[in-house]
Amino acid sequence: MTAQIFLASTPYGTATLAAALDSGCFDAADRRILLVSNNAATPETTPSLESMPGFERLRARFDDVVSWNEAVFPFHPGDWSPRAGDVPLWERHLRLAWGLGDDDVALTVESVDIPPALGVAQIFTDAPLTVYADGLMSYGPTRAKLAPLVGTRVERLLHLDLVPGLAPLLLTEFGVEPEIVPSAAFTEVLDELADTGAALPDGERPVVLLGQYLSALGVLSAEEEETLHVRMLTGAAGLGHTRVVFKAHPTAPARFTRGLEREAAKLGIDLTVVETPVLAEVLFRHTRPALVVGCFSTALLTASTLYGLPVARVGTGTLLDRLTPYENGNRVPATLVDALLPDLADAAAVAEGRRGMSADALSALVRAVGFAMRPRVLPELRPAAEEYLRTHLDARTRRYFKKRRLTSLGLPGGIPARLGFLPHSSTARRAVRRARAVRRSIGG
Repeated sequence: MTAQIFLASTPYGTATLAAALDSGCFDAADRRILLVSNNAATPETTPSLESMPGFERLRARFDDVVSWNEAVFPFHPGDWSPRAGDVPLWERHLRLAWGLGDDDVALTVESVDIPPALGVAQIFTDAPLTVYADGLMSYGPTRAKLAPLVGTRVERLLHLDLVPGLAPLLLTEFGVEPEIVPSAAFTEVLDELADTGAALPDGERPVVLLGQYLSALGVLSAEEEETLHVRMLTGAAGLGHTRVVFKAHPTAPARFTRGLEREAAKLGIDLTVVETPVLAEVLFRHTRPALVVGCFSTALLTASTLYGLPVARVGTGTLLDRLTPYENGNRVPATLVDALLPDLADAAAVAEGRRGMSADALSALVRAVGFAMRPRVLPELRPAAEEYLRTHLDARTRRYFKKRRLTSLGLPGGIPARLGFLPHSSTARRAVRRARAVRRSIGG
């Protein structure tokens, strides 16, 4: 007997899995299990995936649905992985709990480099792995050094073609080949969910603003995030729009919309706040927006690439500057949106639907950023990164790199070229360490 286990934590990821199954991306199996995980900071107070509108239609592709939160309780699914010595006990326990017996198991997971996917992969030690992309992060490098016992089991990476012509960097260090889930299959799955938007505002052609709850990631403060939403609103008003729909992030507090509501009243904007936890793509299909505005949400690319809707970005420059550490997994998604989509403040670019870099230029940029993020994971990209930085680093592209990072890696654009030998000099490094020790002793 064969059992396929599919791990999902978001409606978007579940819809991607449904599209992959409908497209024949998976071999036949005796049993298909959807393993759901609620990774919110406080899952006890956050709506679970199973409670989302339209879930029952997506789960029809699976024989059973089981909860990862229940399986690992009281541990938090976003933080926990099994201790090496406990792995056989956990596998025995889960096989019994889920009725797997001695079935051959194959796993399909998202974000295999972090929990909960990493924990599931570590428990089923012999299971082949398929990784699927729940958003734009697959275009960036693997976020952490992945143990060979996990990485070598990954057979393929499934992803939506949200940036045509751009190949993902994720898991390339293991020679994993990317495989595109057909866009038509994904939009057909979303069509199934169309009537889950019955409670959404009626009327055609509003501007849709996308909230992301960036303060929960520690990137912005709550006040800064409210200001970002107000910038979206005032930018839309500046382009002559009078009807705006704000899709709040499902886990964001209600107070995040108060400043937006006050500003809308001042500007005479008809503002509707959508708190129903439906996919942004269902909202697009329901309202056919005149414009979609966001910071770096994946939904900006689905709106543009899959639905042909006008889009604009706000705040990506601040985000790129604030993301820490440099290897933060959100850096490549933010880079893609910043490099591809027009700034809301540029009325002409928004009106023309002007796109940014070509596919070749974008690929070269992402490879350079990817190397700077994970030089030990992708050392083979150093020559390409050096070439890009020598020939393309200017006032526009400087925002994608940190001078300190380039200096520490000995890359062009860091310290002046005549001092380029210093990062590789053991004598220079010893001198720096001594200077720091002296400075600390004086400070003490």
